Amino acid sequence: MQAQGPLQSLEQWDDFVGERYDPNKKTEEFRDYSKTTPGVVEFYRQNHAHQTRAFVLEKKRQYTGLKRAKMSIWEALDYLNTLVDESDPDTDLSQIDHNLQAAEAIRRDGHPEWFQLTGLLHDIGKVLCLYGEEQWAVVGDTFPVGCAYSNKIVFPEFFEANPDSKNPVYQTRLGVHEEGCGLDKVDLSWGHDEYFYHIAKPYLPEPALYMIRYHSFYAAHREGAYDYLMNDHDREMFEWVRKFNPYDLYSKSDSKPSVKELKPYYQGLIEKYFPSQVDF
Repeated sequence: MQAQGPLQSLEQWDDFVGERYDPNKKTEEFRDYSKTTPGVVEFYRQNHAHQTRAFVLEKKRQYTGLKRAKMSIWEALDYLNTLVDESDPDTDLSQIDHNLQAAEAIRRDGHPEWFQLTGLLHDIGKVLCLYGEEQWAVVGDTFPVGCAYSNKIVFPEFFEANPDSKNPVYQTRLGVHEEGCGLDKVDLSWGHDEYFYHIAKPYLPEPALYMIRYHSFYAAHREGAYDYLMNDHDREMFEWVRKFNPYDLYSKSDSKPSVKELKPYYQGLIEKYFPSQVDF
């Protein structure tokens, strides 16, 4: 099954973010998107136009009750692997391959087991594509809804087409939020991050949950936007999000990991933290 939308593959969004924050980029190139592929531009146009506060709240009602399926974590990884990127001829790496690359990079650097497991599992929420959700409702940089859009969000001009941009209540600095309310009281645009956060919440330690929930919130953890919505605990936990970010963006390689060799180790980690069947 293929994901529906303008991206050739979900990996195309990941690659765009990685290039955007390439540490070797010159300052004058940092926000130059003139060479961005048309599919990525169209993806962000759709994402920014359709991710309204009403849409986000509806998706939370639809999915966060976790009534869609019950399966093991590895079954979910296998399920995600059925998301075939037939239109992307440049890679024969599966979703599991990419996630194993991140987990193995974290493991090589000596981080704790829960951190390694987060590297393996952080993208499981992309199964939303297999439920029929459009790409713009699965991946993409996340951002708060119900308040003014920061110009630190990529392609901020596309928010002109979002109905919320015409609602004066939603276009003040705080909007429906209070100063320093904490991110747990802020609704971000809907996607794989928020979905898997709710799945993993009973099982993983808090730093892992922050990594999962906010790894696509680049305007905050890379650009420093929306600090006024955070509390001190968010700021402390965002150090973990920043620590995770390089593994998310830069652990990919053409070397295909051996799922057969690595599965017993990671299955053992999964069994330490998750029950045999998990609600999705």
